[in-house]
Amino acid sequence: MYVPGRRGAIAFFVTFGVCLVGLAVALNVGWIVMTWSEVAPLVLGILLFAAIITGLILNTTFLVREVRKNEQHDAFVNAVTHELKTPITSIRLHLETLRSRGAAIGEDRRREFYDVMLEDSERLLQTVEQVLRTGKGARTPLSLQRHDLRGLAQECVEFTRTRRHLSDNLVRLAGDATPVEILADREELRGAIVNLLDNAVKFSGDHIDVEVDVRRDGDRAVLQVRDQGPGLPAYEQKRIFRRFYRVPGPLTQRIKGTGLGLFIVQSAAKRHGGRAYAMSQGAGTGATFCIELPAAPAAG
Repeated sequence: MYVPGRRGAIAFFVTFGVCLVGLAVALNVGWIVMTWSEVAPLVLGILLFAAIITGLILNTTFLVREVRKNEQHDAFVNAVTHELKTPITSIRLHLETLRSRGAAIGEDRRREFYDVMLEDSERLLQTVEQVLRTGKGARTPLSLQRHDLRGLAQECVEFTRTRRHLSDNLVRLAGDATPVEILADREELRGAIVNLLDNAVKFSGDHIDVEVDVRRDGDRAVLQVRDQGPGLPAYEQKRIFRRFYRVPGPLTQRIKGTGLGLFIVQSAAKRHGGRAYAMSQGAGTGATFCIELPAAPAAG
C-alpha cells in the first residue's frame, strides 16, 4: 500500500541523517587540521567523530525501520478490517433479505443464501483464527503426538477442495501412499498446511493447478506445495514469510489478505524444529512452498 506521508517521512530522516553526517565530517576535518601537531586532541577528535557517525547511522536506521513497521501495521489493520467487514456485510444483507422477503423466497434460493452465509462465516472464522494464532505465537505449548504427515496433507487437500468448490484434479496429493511419520501438534500444523494451499489457490487465478508432495528425506519429513501462479523473484522468497508482509504489485492489491498466512507457516515450522521456505525460478514460473520437519523416530 502506497502512503505518501510515510514515504516522505523516510526520505526526510534519510536526508536529515546524511546532512548530519556531512556536518560531522566537516567539523572533524576542521578539528584534524587545527590539531594536526597535537596527538592527544587529534586521537580524541577521531574517536568522538566515529562515535557521532555511528550514533547518527543507528538513529536514522531505527527511525526508518519504525516508520516502515508502522506502515505495515496500518496495512494489516486495513486488510483485517476489510476481511472482517466484507463477510459481515454479506451475512447481514442475506439475513435482512430472508427476514423481509422470507415467504416470497423459494426453497432453492433459500438454500443458496444459507450456503453463502456459511462460506462467509468460514471466512470470518479463518481470519479470526489467523489473528489469534499470530497473537499467541510461541506462548502456546505444543501438544506433540505421532502423526502421518501424508494423511494430514490429504485431509487438508480435501478440506481445500470442499471450501473452494474445486475438482479433484485441480488440487491433488502426488506420490505413493507411504506414511511419513512426524511428532507434531496436529491443529497447528494443519493450520499451516491449509494456509499454504489457500495461498496457492488464491494466487493461481483462473489457472488452478496445485500439487502437494510429501516424502521422507533422510531424517527429515518434507511437504511441498507447487502451484503454477505468478512466481516469485529471488529477493522476495525470504521476505514473504515476514509478519504483515505482502509482495507489492497489482496482483496482491486485487487479492485481499492479512499478510499473516506465511508468517504462521514459518512460525509453526520453527516451533516443530523445522523450517519453511519458498522456491521459484522467477515471474511467471510458479512457486513451490516447503515445510521441512524432523521425521519421527521408528516406533519400537
